[in-house]
Amino acid sequence: QVQLVESGGGSVQAGGSLRLSCTPSGYIPGIYCMGWSRQAPGKEREAVAAISSDDRSNYAESAKGRFTISRDKLANTLYLQMNNLKPEDTGVYYCAARWPGPCTVGVLGAAKQGYWGRGTQVTVSS
Repeated sequence: QVQLVESGGGSVQAGGSLRLSCTPSGYIPGIYCMGWSRQAPGKEREAVAAISSDDRSNYAESAKGRFTISRDKLANTLYLQMNNLKPEDTGVYYCAARWPGPCTVGVLGAAKQGYWGRGTQVTVSS
């Protein structure tokens, strides 16, 4: 089964930046909605950003102005540029694709189906 493979996580100090990447391990047909969710220790999974097949993006309030989601269709790679990171951004970040329903963070936040990665750890220290 095709999985999504995330990379780019790490440890940074508050105010720093990271860029996450996500690539499918195999072929996923079509051009589809993709997004990023995160889960902090002891908290529920939270959708961060989503991008539609025609490159329209939307963000959680916590990510607006600091995170940018983008995709390289030729390279079949999804990115999440994270700037001005805060300790509350700490968590495991998961890439997702082709979940049922609209391409919004609201739907992604509750999605269980679709393609998912195993996550990459982001740790932001104060």
